[in-house]
Amino acid sequence: MGKTELLSLYKAFMDCLCACISKDASEAGADVERKAENGHLIYSRGDVLQDRYEILNTLGEGTFGKVVHCLDHDRGGCFVALKIIKNLEKYREAAKLEINVLEKIMEKDPRNKHHCVQMLGWFNHCGHMCISFELLSLSTFDFLKNNNFIPYPLHQIRHMAHQICHAVSFLHDNQLTHTDLKPENILFVDSRYSVVYNAEKKCNEKRVSDTTVRLVDFGSATFDHEHHSSIISTRHYRAPEVILDLGWSHPCDVWSIGCILFEYYAGATLFQTHDNKEHLAMMERIHGPLPQEMIRRSRKQKYFYHGRLEWNECSAAGRYVKGKCKPLQKYLSSQSSEHRHFFDLLGRMSEYEPSTRVTPTSALAHPFFSPLAQPQRRRSQVWTNSCDLGR
Repeated sequence: MGKTELLSLYKAFMDCLCACISKDASEAGADVERKAENGHLIYSRGDVLQDRYEILNTLGEGTFGKVVHCLDHDRGGCFVALKIIKNLEKYREAAKLEINVLEKIMEKDPRNKHHCVQMLGWFNHCGHMCISFELLSLSTFDFLKNNNFIPYPLHQIRHMAHQICHAVSFLHDNQLTHTDLKPENILFVDSRYSVVYNAEKKCNEKRVSDTTVRLVDFGSATFDHEHHSSIISTRHYRAPEVILDLGWSHPCDVWSIGCILFEYYAGATLFQTHDNKEHLAMMERIHGPLPQEMIRRSRKQKYFYHGRLEWNECSAAGRYVKGKCKPLQKYLSSQSSEHRHFFDLLGRMSEYEPSTRVTPTSALAHPFFSPLAQPQRRRSQVWTNSCDLGR
């Protein structure tokens, strides 16, 4: 082969190589650009932020950004959860509002006694607001899902409900409404479990060993003096006053708690819908007719006709609601007093009129929670009996 031919082949080879490199670079650039457009921080396992937080893995992802599992080298190598907000202005501004709420919680609850997640710190990393939290475990929803949606035992629901009411009472006392309470936003501190046999369902089920929980995600929490968005809460946990556009305040959180507790009890969502009118029809099927006064004041008159919900029970949607929903008391799985107490509490949390809905503080005094005080009384009684025996 002559020198000219060799030079020609070499030139062709180099042109091909350059084209490949250019293509790879272009694709890589496009990939980075796509990620940048989405706003997420690009990271790898082992990356260290602020010369402190070593990223171990991703715990979760949401519209706000991602939560990663980190080793905090400034805290003696303890594990933390780091919420990394997207590098987009609207999410940065929302993160600043959340940090403001979390700082208020830290100020009012420095010893972390009120069952709200504890913020450890925050910083800005290349336009990404990052918030460090105590590391928690599975959400109550994820545990339910991993357990094939087998309901929680009532005594465990009682303990979780007591903590949730306590946390929300604390928020309300400090002029805050959470606005997005749902099983996904209630996390176990430790979700380790044992496996037990469920004789009724004839299968094994997971039983969480410790029902200590924390309330999380204060990204939508609103102070009483702040602007109140017209639409709040994840659909299935949305209070009637929100749907009817009547304005809302602390009681909307209590409605959400009632929906959450029912889900723990039944293993299924109470209001499985994505449509406002259907949602109202479900409410009426479960809790009875909406109050005339609320209908009269509602800005959503398009849902009503002559003061009643405009709803055709013979339509496909009507048949769906009729088959899916029944009066609340018919969901009772036992007629024992503790089950009846539980449903009485649910009924009080599900009052249509916000002003008559039970408050979290009042809920804590409900007879459903009285067994939580009994162990102390039992110990006192045992001690008294032992003293009597000593005499």
